[in-house]
Amino acid sequence: MSHVRLAVLSAAAATTLALTACGGSSTAADEPAAASTLSVEHAQGTTEVPVDPQTVFTFDLGALDTLDTLGIEVDGVPQGTLPEQLSAYRGGDITDIGSMKEPDFEAIAAAAPDLIIISGRVADSYDELSDIAPTIDLSVDAADPMASFTENTGTLGKIFGVEDEAADRLAALDASIAETREAAASAGTGLVLMTTAGEVTAYGAGSRFGLIHDVLGVEPAADVRSKGTHGEAVSFEYIAELDPAHLFVIDRDAAVGEAGAAGAAVLDNELVNKTTAAKNGDITYLDSASWYLIGYGLNNLDAMVSAVSDAVAA
Repeated sequence: MSHVRLAVLSAAAATTLALTACGGSSTAADEPAAASTLSVEHAQGTTEVPVDPQTVFTFDLGALDTLDTLGIEVDGVPQGTLPEQLSAYRGGDITDIGSMKEPDFEAIAAAAPDLIIISGRVADSYDELSDIAPTIDLSVDAADPMASFTENTGTLGKIFGVEDEAADRLAALDASIAETREAAASAGTGLVLMTTAGEVTAYGAGSRFGLIHDVLGVEPAADVRSKGTHGEAVSFEYIAELDPAHLFVIDRDAAVGEAGAAGAAVLDNELVNKTTAAKNGDITYLDSASWYLIGYGLNNLDAMVSAVSDAVAA
């Protein structure tokens, strides 16, 4: 599918005709040809990517959200766990390229994409996907998430020729982040929890959900050292002892469509209910798909910031 607008092509053609008609020594042949590829640095190296690729596949739902926000067509996604926010990419002419963890290499090869975008869940498939088409890994670095996300967004802007639009959206996002940090400065401590299969894990600064502390400025209730992507297992007694002013909860089962007690039910017990967060009505149940599945996308990140802003401003 073409991503080049007809108006842009018409303008370019008109400019070429004008230069030719001027009668000067300059001709279209004298003009430098536009580059057809772009050298892109990413999490797994450097890849030569076609400028304005026509058939684009992405396993990274954050990248999908960003491209959708910028008006760029995407032709293939893992459709099995697409959240409602991205339901427009279910079925139709969109190629199902596998699951978020297991690519369908045959389907991808048959569709001959011009660009494949991946991130952490399928990072190990980078080499095999690169054998099919130019592949870039736009994983966000949890140690410096906003810098990483900003760089990734800029990369997509360059590839598709929408750098100005991307910069404008990033500037608006930066303003929302600054406002949230200001409110968070006096909001007290916070603890990020994820529930799954009746169990609870916690996340701290520098983790996959460290956005809340590292970027938005909520003071951590504890120095939680998450191991891997699923956090540090904690007890209800631990939560009660910390007594955070705010609890931010992500229900993983709801995000991936698995059966299990809802996060609110898991945390509805005497120990959690005696915390300052519970007493003051400051337990925020975050949109699970937004936080667990999509993550860092231009539109989605704006919604994530707004959710935390509403919580700390209350």
